[in-house]
Amino acid sequence: MSAGTGDPRYKLAADNRRARYDFEIGQVFEAGIMLTGTEIKSLRGGRSTIGDSYAAEKGGEVWLYNAYIPEYLQANQFNHETRRPRKLLLHKKEIGRLAVAVQREGMTIVPLKIFFNDKGRAKVEIALARGKKQHDKRATEKERDWNREKSRVLRDRG
Repeated sequence: MSAGTGDPRYKLAADNRRARYDFEIGQVFEAGIMLTGTEIKSLRGGRSTIGDSYAAEKGGEVWLYNAYIPEYLQANQFNHETRRPRKLLLHKKEIGRLAVAVQREGMTIVPLKIFFNDKGRAKVEIALARGKKQHDKRATEKERDWNREKSRVLRDRG
């Protein structure tokens, strides 16, 4: 089950809205993420960003790189590094599937969102993605505008 924004059981901590514009999203995975205590407290504040981040397989594990989780102000000297690599928790079969797709098919592992599940655990929704060319991005933009205009016309007609 995907973490929808309308679902009250999930609290969204960070969202990568640009990923669907820049990439063709393929298979989606839900992964746990290893965080320190100050990172969890800072995530609950909701000011983290994953727009520039990516995930990669290294040594049989999947790591999330360049995700920004701001420092927790009340932590003093026990704070965390804001852009450190963070280990993602996945099953071995899922890690193998991701590694094969990246190596053979030239795909990228893109984080879509960080959220808290119904048990209060931090999760990352990652996806196998293929980069879009500029003309694909224009086609997506044109289709989005057309759908918006179409719904506006239908709404006005009643």
